[in-house]
Amino acid sequence: MESLTNREREVVTLVAHGLNNDEIAETMVLSRTTAKTHVSRAMTKLGARDRAQLVVFAYQSGLVSHRGRQQGVPALGCP
Repeated sequence: MESLTNREREVVTLVAHGLNNDEIAETMVLSRTTAKTHVSRAMTKLGARDRAQLVVFAYQSGLVSHRGRQQGVPALGCP
């Protein structure tokens, strides 16, 4: 996770909470293309095959927990 930018970490957190690219874009006030780019770069940096693997990395790293708490990411209205 250290290789990710703060924005990429935030995106991974939102992916872990089940948001799609459109929802990520709306939450972060970005274009859909920018949100998709952040997801793609995070997947590349982490070697994730798909979004599901991003979720696994988010939980394993402690970026999110089963209670939905986030480390280093402001509350975004996600459970």
